[in-house]
Amino acid sequence: MKKFWLRFFSLILILILAGLWVILTPRPAFAQTNTINYNNTNLENRDFSHNDLARVTFVAAEMRGTNFAGANLTNAILTKGVLLKANLEGANLTGALVDRVTFDNANLKNAIFTEATLTRSRFYEAEITGADFTDALIDRYQVSLLCDRADGVNPVTGVSTRDSLGCR
Repeated sequence: MKKFWLRFFSLILILILAGLWVILTPRPAFAQTNTINYNNTNLENRDFSHNDLARVTFVAAEMRGTNFAGANLTNAILTKGVLLKANLEGANLTGALVDRVTFDNANLKNAIFTEATLTRSRFYEAEITGADFTDALIDRYQVSLLCDRADGVNPVTGVSTRDSLGCR
């Protein structure tokens, strides 16, 4: 009889531990459903102006001359993108992942980059008047280059470009 109770309690203990393991094991993150994906796509000279592109991915997309004026790119992913001469005037890139992006000669006037990750991105000759970079992660070298031409106040956030970059 003693063996019966020992086996019974051992079985109960195993079931409890297995249940805890199932409950406490982290679940894998699944990709969001209904997410638009423009990865590795040629979007050269396309017009996305004033579109809602929140959480859309543009990984390694060719976007030379693309028009994103007034677009909502909140939490979008634009890593490894080429945005040469692109128009992002008034675009909202709050919280966006914009890593390793080339913005050379792009129009970023009045764009909002608050809390965006802009690491290893280039902004040579980009128009940044009125752009808001508050709490954005930007390489120090790029910040120094941006501060040389930072001017204006963002009409939506009311923050000056120089203040948002932490320019002296």
